[in-house]
Amino acid sequence: MNFTNFDADQLFSMNDDTNPIMMLVWILPIILFVFYGQRIQLWVTSSEIKKGIKKLASFRDESRIELINYVKNNLNPRDDPVKKIDKFLDYFTIMPVDMDPNGIVEKVRHTVRSREDFTREHVRSLSPEMSELELTKVQTLLELASSLQMIHKIINHMFLTAKKQNNYPLILPLQMILPFIMEQAESMRDAIPAFKAGQPVGDGIGPMVVGKMMLNVEKETLVFQTTCAKSNYEDRTLYLLKAEGPGSTVGRPADALERIVSENKLDAIIMVDAALKMEGEDSASIAQGFGAAIGGIGTERFQIEAVASNSNIPIFSIVVKQSVKEAITLMTKDIADTADDVRLQIYEMILENTVKGQSVAIIGVGNTVGVPQ
Repeated sequence: MNFTNFDADQLFSMNDDTNPIMMLVWILPIILFVFYGQRIQLWVTSSEIKKGIKKLASFRDESRIELINYVKNNLNPRDDPVKKIDKFLDYFTIMPVDMDPNGIVEKVRHTVRSREDFTREHVRSLSPEMSELELTKVQTLLELASSLQMIHKIINHMFLTAKKQNNYPLILPLQMILPFIMEQAESMRDAIPAFKAGQPVGDGIGPMVVGKMMLNVEKETLVFQTTCAKSNYEDRTLYLLKAEGPGSTVGRPADALERIVSENKLDAIIMVDAALKMEGEDSASIAQGFGAAIGGIGTERFQIEAVASNSNIPIFSIVVKQSVKEAITLMTKDIADTADDVRLQIYEMILENTVKGQSVAIIGVGNTVGVPQ
């Protein structure tokens, strides 16, 4: 047989329908994708998700090591803290039964605050001599590490379940949400250095604005981890509220507002907070609105809205827009530079919506790490 006269054009010719090799070239892939297409898609998608899960595992391990090293190097614990920290990382919270929604907010608030109190006391047990500032920092680092561990567990569970059943449709939702999950996880990982150093984060723009308004004014701790100062502006009485800095805490602004309303007559409430920007919006842009600007699980907002509605007090809000990463990582210069502009807008809002002799509560919402008063 002579192979020197091999003609590739003739072999793969499209003109001859009886060419067996050309028929195989076209038919075999079709048969392959008909019977094994879903498995091929599962394999391709799985390789992408595996990379994400590997990153999540590294974020989880990094946050755990950062927390352990911080406790060992800065707090002088009496015993090895590794076992206690690992136990904390696996704690979980079961939300109350909500089949009957009556009273559910009080139940959720009780559950969440019980967890906070429990965590605070057990963190303190690592080193009884630690200051309140260090305590709040370790609490936040513990929450970050715990959240990253839980995210890894959930994503890994969803992936292994789909892979175990060779179920491509089951893995599709995971593929779609993974980029958003990774963005949040990376933000949490990048937030650790700022909280360790006690530096302001983007979410602290509300406390920063109100903290500047508190300068040279007598202050008092009104409720747990929440500071209040009373001042005057254009014959209006201002009640300034923020979490007690520079520790890493959001305070309890709803309890503080409830106490102020019980003792004084308020005519308006102004809330200053960070807000997540939409894609395409400029970071550090300022927007005004109406209603309680406060995040979280909703118990604080419910309490503030209840206080305002019972006393017929309007709630105004000013937000500084930023991304998820900007909100929990070191505050950028652009966001910090908005503080003076926001303060001027607050004063304009006071003049536009109140008259002389009236009272206004101004609440700086957000984590006040690195932001004193």
